[in-house]
Amino acid sequence: MVRIDFEKYGRGQRIRWWAMRFAVYGLLVVWACVCIFPLFWTVSTSFKTAADVMRGNLIPWFNFTPSWLGWRSLGLSPDTISQISTVRDEFMRRLWNSVIISVTASALAVVLGSLAAYGLSRFSYKFGHMRNSDISFFFLSQLIMPPVVLALPFLVLYKELALLDTYAGMIAVYTLMVLPIVVWIMRDQFATIPVELEEAALVDGLSVWGAFARIIVPLVLPGMVAAFLLALILCWNEYFFAALLTSTNTNTLPVMIASQTGSQGINWWSMAALSTAGILPLVVVGVVLEKHIIAGMTAGAVK
Repeated sequence: MVRIDFEKYGRGQRIRWWAMRFAVYGLLVVWACVCIFPLFWTVSTSFKTAADVMRGNLIPWFNFTPSWLGWRSLGLSPDTISQISTVRDEFMRRLWNSVIISVTASALAVVLGSLAAYGLSRFSYKFGHMRNSDISFFFLSQLIMPPVVLALPFLVLYKELALLDTYAGMIAVYTLMVLPIVVWIMRDQFATIPVELEEAALVDGLSVWGAFARIIVPLVLPGMVAAFLLALILCWNEYFFAALLTSTNTNTLPVMIASQTGSQGINWWSMAALSTAGILPLVVVGVVLEKHIIAGMTAGAVK
């Protein structure tokens, strides 16, 4: 008769379970360090001197003494914040341009993308050989095309329409840039809503638009917030079109960050300070909208 040592078997199971846990969490910690390191390097570099940047010192108060050199060059250090600074005024102007263009373009993309996604999830379309799935893929395929391909056509078009270096021109191109990803995200969000809810609303006397605004939109609002934040991040970090289609009036923050070069080389401390200041608004927005983002991601995961 074969006897099984359950105590030994259970001990082996526990050891394997703990080993698997250590391996998984160890890999997650390593990956988290890889992802967070660029942010840590950027923030720490904004408090370095030129010599510390060139030596590659990383740990504050351990191998370098923090300094306000990068922030002082922007007029944003504690000893210069109350003084007049043309660089700080230019930074605030670029920051305001980024806010206006990114927020407006993201909101417009969410509105238009939600309407397009709702139509694709509720109605059947046929354009030649294309069906709903083909149309959805067509939207997503626009992200594959390199932006540089559109450089010359946009320059010619915007020059003829007098849209160069204007808010309207930048908002339009940014909206077109993020619209495909918004359509793709919102199509999946609308697909999770049962059609029976709209049918019941129509029976109760609501119009199609009334059912959409009063029944569907509140249910997909977390997904819309998540799509808005993703569009905002893409617009906020966009450099190519901002450098191509603007000159003085509507230059955005990424263009100013990329311009921190001189005859002596790259001013890493100023660039790092600008990058840190540019990251902070997105961090604040992410913290404020965290609840809605998690709800939107949960809805997608449940589907």
